[in-house]
Amino acid sequence: MTSDYGLVEREIRDAFAAPISATDAMRRVVEILKARVPAYTWVGIYQLIGDELVLGPFLGAPSPHTRIPLGRGICGAAATERSTIIVDNVHSDPRYLACSIETQSEIVVPVMRNGTVLGEIDIDSDTPAAFGPRDKQLLEAAAALLAVNM
Repeated sequence: MTSDYGLVEREIRDAFAAPISATDAMRRVVEILKARVPAYTWVGIYQLIGDELVLGPFLGAPSPHTRIPLGRGICGAAATERSTIIVDNVHSDPRYLACSIETQSEIVVPVMRNGTVLGEIDIDSDTPAAFGPRDKQLLEAAAALLAVNM
């Protein structure tokens, strides 16, 4: 495992060097992020289908939230606002939809093409305030690559 974000970003870019299906692209991004960034306890990608976020590939404990209506929870808020949301302490955010009592912080990054939300990358950490500017940069770059394939 590594926390060298430059190497992680390059590995994700390399995964998109050849044509790849949307499902394989999502799965590969999840695998790379989960394997390479130790603070990322749960990594998943939701796709926007109609007015719901539907859980696609993920690694970590099973989530009870496989379908999330727009505007509900931190995931629904990020999709509605079309912007990345970082929550340092999920227990103090009333939008948080509890998945695991161990989860302390969360980052949600919309996947967008031409201003339209296609889905999002959702990451939980068992560490408080685990996400900073470098995580945001890495995940927004990954989201941009995913947008081409979704």
